[in-house]
Amino acid sequence: MNFITRNMSRVRTATYMLEKPSLFPTLLKLHLNGSGVTTFHALNKPWLHELNIATILDIGANSGQFALTIHSIIPTAKIYSFEPIVECYEQLKKTMANVNNFSCFNLGIGEESGELLFERNDFTASSSFLKMTSLAQEEFPKTKHTQSISVKLQRLDSVIENLAITEPLLVKIDTQGYEDRVLLGGETTIKRAKVVIIETSFVKLYEGQPLFDDIYSKLVNWGFSYSGALDQMYSPTNGKCLQEDSIFIR
Repeated sequence: MNFITRNMSRVRTATYMLEKPSLFPTLLKLHLNGSGVTTFHALNKPWLHELNIATILDIGANSGQFALTIHSIIPTAKIYSFEPIVECYEQLKKTMANVNNFSCFNLGIGEESGELLFERNDFTASSSFLKMTSLAQEEFPKTKHTQSISVKLQRLDSVIENLAITEPLLVKIDTQGYEDRVLLGGETTIKRAKVVIIETSFVKLYEGQPLFDDIYSKLVNWGFSYSGALDQMYSPTNGKCLQEDSIFIR
């Protein structure tokens, strides 16, 4: 099942690249960098371009997969990326080295400021301030090994005070179960956003994480409307949808 899913994804990616000859150089660059050709395909739409997004906050940047993809879609927007793992942060800087309107910060974003233990996973994209559940480790055996490290943490609202933010604003949050803490520490900033793209889960993959309904309720109460999923991740064992990148629009 997992083998078939991976290869179907590769076929879709290759087909999309071949069907868009004018975009082929951009798509090839994204593909070779490990960035999201499928994300580019999903977001490179009139609805997003019509919003004239001027600033993007990329929270949980890893090595720059989303940053490079969204820059390819909205090259005029200023991007601020946040990544707590030093190695990923260094790769992030290399990935975006030729982008002038890009800045990055080696810190985590949460509901408080200071230092906090962080579970660095061997598969860095699964790293989190929260411990993985046994369900997550059973579904994804390659994520079983983690190491606790201390990282810097700041509230988004505090960080933004020192940055030049031009609206309309897009906020992307991918923090492996820590999304509700990001919202709590960044309520003022996030309420300014036109679009929020946020990872939401339907089962608990991390201890103490919120599920889709929790994130949905909070953002709807803040004036956003749920507008579908950018991408979804399915169980390799039974095909159930485990999580998605949800899109909320004000």
